[in-house]
Amino acid sequence: MKRISVLTSGGDAPGMNAAIRAVVRRAIYDNMEVIGIKRGYSGLICGDVEPLKISSVADIVQRGGTFLRTARSEEFYTTQGRLKAWETIRSNQIEGLVVIGGDGTFRGAREFALEYPLGVIGIPATIDNDIPGTDFTVGFDTAVNNVVDAINKIRDTATSVERIVVVEVMGHDTGFIALEAGLAGGAESILIPEVPFSIEDVCEKIRLTYKRGKLHSIIVVAEGAGSGQEIGEQIKNGTGLDTRVTILGHIQRGGSPTAFDRNLASKMGSKAVEMLAAGCTKKMIAIEAGKITSIDFDDVIKQKKSIDLESYSLANILSF
Repeated sequence: MKRISVLTSGGDAPGMNAAIRAVVRRAIYDNMEVIGIKRGYSGLICGDVEPLKISSVADIVQRGGTFLRTARSEEFYTTQGRLKAWETIRSNQIEGLVVIGGDGTFRGAREFALEYPLGVIGIPATIDNDIPGTDFTVGFDTAVNNVVDAINKIRDTATSVERIVVVEVMGHDTGFIALEAGLAGGAESILIPEVPFSIEDVCEKIRLTYKRGKLHSIIVVAEGAGSGQEIGEQIKNGTGLDTRVTILGHIQRGGSPTAFDRNLASKMGSKAVEMLAAGCTKKMIAIEAGKITSIDFDDVIKQKKSIDLESYSLANILSF
């Protein structure tokens, strides 16, 4: 294999730049050329590409986001859109493609690899950590640390003014960020989509802690479990206590990636190039029990990642 390409697709995640850097430098080390594709599948469709050299990825390992930029493309999910993308691949004599993103990215990559003779390898990069087959996704650790940092700051003021604060974090369908950050941040309650909850139970827990003399509480809510604003209002009405809401939003995505995310992205990027060179396709790089491995796209797509209920139970026990 003489020439490969790399793109980032979907939502951005800290560590994507580290993954790109690893792909480029490992490929060049192995005597391959690398073509960078800008703005994900949209750029692949319209031919927005550029050659990448070692200097192209200098000083980016510590930067959040993705210097190739990213986007979501509805057109790529059509047969005609993928045909346009193939024309870009063919005209640039590209033999392999590394896609960095989440579930939607891999679904599109799988279809593309089934239709055209191209090696395609995926690197899981999403702050939600909701990709089956891998213990961690690139960006998750940074997002959790960003949320924990925010909880620490919020708790300082919540303690000072004796207030309940509801902290809404990202997670449309999953509560991985809420659970890990809530456990690390000592949240009094963690509300996630995977576990049914009662506002009355949350209020009763707050009342019990107040009877013990604890005059503040932090409630972490994954956005998929409900609106932070609405839950805050319900808690205020149920307890009669001063309650405020903080929606962290995109601050969770930003900032320099943690050492864990940089190293994970680097290892996955290198492994992706190694697998392309070996003739592999339709596979996602993964980490299981600390070891870098791979899994078929088919297995990734048909599974659903489960939350760690033991960690959820532990967080509940420790919050009393």
